[in-house]
Amino acid sequence: MKTLTFVITLLLTAFIFTSDLRMDLKKSVTIDSLGACQGISYQHGKAFLYGDREVGMIRQFSFDKDTLVYDHKEYKLTVEGKDVINHPTGLAYHGSEPVFMGNSVKPEKPGGSWKAMIYYINWNGLQKTGTLDGNLLKTIEDDACIQGTRPEYVSYKHKWYVATADYGNHGNEVRLYDPEHLKNCSKTSEPGVLYKKFTCTPWVQNLYYIADKGILVLIQNQIEGRKWRFTYVNLEKSIASGKQEVIKVVDVDERSDELEGFAFTGSGLKGIAVTSSRKNNVNYMNIGW
Repeated sequence: MKTLTFVITLLLTAFIFTSDLRMDLKKSVTIDSLGACQGISYQHGKAFLYGDREVGMIRQFSFDKDTLVYDHKEYKLTVEGKDVINHPTGLAYHGSEPVFMGNSVKPEKPGGSWKAMIYYINWNGLQKTGTLDGNLLKTIEDDACIQGTRPEYVSYKHKWYVATADYGNHGNEVRLYDPEHLKNCSKTSEPGVLYKKFTCTPWVQNLYYIADKGILVLIQNQIEGRKWRFTYVNLEKSIASGKQEVIKVVDVDERSDELEGFAFTGSGLKGIAVTSSRKNNVNYMNIGW
């Protein structure tokens, strides 16, 4: 009887995800002083928006009901005034696990190599002092990547890993790094860092993991630098098969700008999507399962 119930639950869950999942724009607002916003991290009722203003930076926000309110707290991603994480892409945070932030910089010349770095940072220290001075613990070259890096914590077989993905349109992968090896390495190609990987579709700007569902959301563009796409994949099945196992693809066609990041805000029913646009860069969404 338990087996039958479990199978029915799985079938119903699959039906709900594939048939009914929708993401609706509720309202769009402009939040200034972020430069081109590159992502959002939701932590303990706070939202951290990061961007590439004159230097890479993070601003902290609280919620007034569903609306973001600036806490007048800003963190510059600098050391001795020098811009270090100048194009922040991804902030991997999960409780007491090491905190990592990505930096992805396009090549200066067509056909050149991307600069992809992962930084192990003292997150609490950064919030206290406002800069990376004394809080930059390790600089890691993500040379296992193909194009850019965007770290996010995911859980697989009861252990937490740092996932990242490529942006381009050729050979894209989602890779899982062991955080203990990652925080001590100089390059992600070193033995023991890369744990698992699977192929994925192009133009991944960021990742978001829904822990209670085992779902990894690929936050994507439909074409290079334009239009919104959210691809929900079954993480465990994707790792097992070596390719993304898609539950649902949601395209938000009323927006043609560059989607950069997304996070659910306290539940699976509301979320915030951010873009690199100067106007309407913060977008409140309702999610229906």
